[in-house]
Amino acid sequence: MPPMTSTDIAAPAEAVGPLMRGIAVLRRLTDAGGRQSLGDLARTTALARSTVDRVVRTLERMGYLRLEGRDAILAPGLMELGNAYLAAVRLPDLLGPHADRLADRLDESVSIAVPDLDGVRFVHQATRRRALSLTFRIGDLLPAERTAPGPLFAVDWTADDWTRWHERRAADPEDLRFPAVPPGRTGTRETFRDRTADVRERGWSLDDQLIEPGLVALALPVVDLTGRQVCAVSAVSHTSRHSAAALRDAVLPHLRKTVAAMEQELRQAPLAPPASAPPTSSHGLASWTAASKQELGPEFVESLARGLTVLAAFGADRPELPLTAVALATGLPRATARRALITLEHLGYVTMHGKDFRPTPRVLALGFAPLSRLTLPQIAQPHLAALVGQVHESASLAVLDGDDIQYTARVATARIMSVNITLGTRLPAYATSMGRVLLAGLPADEQAARLAATAPHPLTGSTVTSPTELAALVRQAGRDSYALVDQELEEGLRSIAVPVHDRGGRVVAAANIAMHAGRRTAAQCRTELLPALRETAARIEADLDTAGRYTRVALY
Repeated sequence: MPPMTSTDIAAPAEAVGPLMRGIAVLRRLTDAGGRQSLGDLARTTALARSTVDRVVRTLERMGYLRLEGRDAILAPGLMELGNAYLAAVRLPDLLGPHADRLADRLDESVSIAVPDLDGVRFVHQATRRRALSLTFRIGDLLPAERTAPGPLFAVDWTADDWTRWHERRAADPEDLRFPAVPPGRTGTRETFRDRTADVRERGWSLDDQLIEPGLVALALPVVDLTGRQVCAVSAVSHTSRHSAAALRDAVLPHLRKTVAAMEQELRQAPLAPPASAPPTSSHGLASWTAASKQELGPEFVESLARGLTVLAAFGADRPELPLTAVALATGLPRATARRALITLEHLGYVTMHGKDFRPTPRVLALGFAPLSRLTLPQIAQPHLAALVGQVHESASLAVLDGDDIQYTARVATARIMSVNITLGTRLPAYATSMGRVLLAGLPADEQAARLAATAPHPLTGSTVTSPTELAALVRQAGRDSYALVDQELEEGLRSIAVPVHDRGGRVVAAANIAMHAGRRTAAQCRTELLPALRETAARIEADLDTAGRYTRVALY
């Protein structure tokens, strides 16, 4: 991981050791791409295996990771910490739409980045879908000297900042501690000061293949009412489309207009803390941690859970908080909140301004980058596996694709006779439980048009082929929020499905349980399977809501 100057300084006497160890585990998992064996975690963090086991058990309880065999895997719930930072800083919410429109206008990827000590961290991405992708992940940290935004931020560096940069470069000349970029190339160290001096004069910065061959980028700073640089916006392309000079000529006028619009946005909705009522008291955390401690005993590290939840106390209406407000928002004793904040400040995850604490971009180093690339099938898979373990029947996820459904995730049960369907399989929507749920989730006009264009034909003796009856069944599925199809697709096959909604309430997928008709009656499917299926869909939706707050989750 990139060096953290705070780790070179002895931890304060009041620092919370379990919180520091828990964060070390999360950082190692992040740098490993989101997955690592418990043995490797112990080795790479230099923690005792018993300590790693307790930390992992606690993080699993919090929904921040899951265990699969001997591996710990980051879970979407962890993204709530990064979401809290992004909501508090407000840049993606305020400036993201401007970046998206610029990306559409230029047909190039556009990013918003913020400084993180001597690095650059991305907080918003507007990408182009091409075979040759030119995007980094939200939360990725890059060395400042190899980026377009880096010299813009370095303009404001102090002598101490430059010293820290030189020390980091001397210790890691190949940028091996920055897993998001290829090893460094000769020359960036010597020219970075010159680039910064040039940027100070002209006001824009160009990256000509410093990150990797073929990648070029142009960046401009965005300043607030006080003239403080709050972020940089950059357009990114490839030399197969633009040379560095051609990118500058083509993009700079558009980029300047977008930055002007962004700065106008900041003038209308400044990033300063909004006037609002103080956070209301919440004792839910204290009760939850106490209950978890009682249930798991020494396997649950309460101080770790409490410390991480402090980071989630921040948000759009709470961009900075004094100690008393943090304690009130989390329901923690004031002394407990204070020790957590001292620890987080030491590690660089919060900073103190007067009496107020603010989260820093480093919060995104806690798993956000690898988790930001999760797809809906990847989010759903562990929940489907848990469902199969509970009901001992096969479960699947599908999306609507034209007149068909397409299977995107699936967990089969271990039976001699089971439903044999592979990923990518397409089936007619009209004859499947997931298809009817997905049709029911369409807007009324689109649903009517789809049904009018459907010409159902019998696949079995039970297939509904009447357009009127099919339309009624689809409407019923919408009212009931589930559909049960009994041997209409194939003799002996019975299935029940529920919708999966995105954070805006739109039906984006369906989950189902399928089985041989001889194992359960239709009535038993409703009483024995439907509640568990709905709980699974709710868990998928909760993870999708968290993962989709500031990232675009691909449906397949």
